[in-house]
Amino acid sequence: MDESLLRGIHHVALICSDYARSKAFYSETLGLRIVREVYREARDSWKCDLEVSPGVQLELFSFPGAPPRPSWPEAQGLRHLAFVVADVEAAVAALTARGVACEPLRVDEHTGRRFVFFADPDGLPIELYEA
Repeated sequence: MDESLLRGIHHVALICSDYARSKAFYSETLGLRIVREVYREARDSWKCDLEVSPGVQLELFSFPGAPPRPSWPEAQGLRHLAFVVADVEAAVAALTARGVACEPLRVDEHTGRRFVFFADPDGLPIELYEA
């Protein structure tokens, strides 16, 4: 079969230590639109679907007693979450104005594209990649 079985990314799921704080960070600070939010009583868990772009969502979950991430960023599993931006400097300026500390800008040695890292409220590394 010549064609890939995968057609794209539908969603990325994150478990938060403080659901309200993470919901505010992703919806207010980063500006993602809330698609739906539900409380799952059987799990004592909230779930919030946020739209990253058409057809791509970020799911936030709260689970009581979830263990923290083992280390940053070289633990096995998800290394970081990357979002595309048109102008990385403008994005950094907007985030800085909203109280988000960003690392210095870098340049991808293979593509020549600029990128930057910052962390979400739980310390998950987030990358903004200029394209």
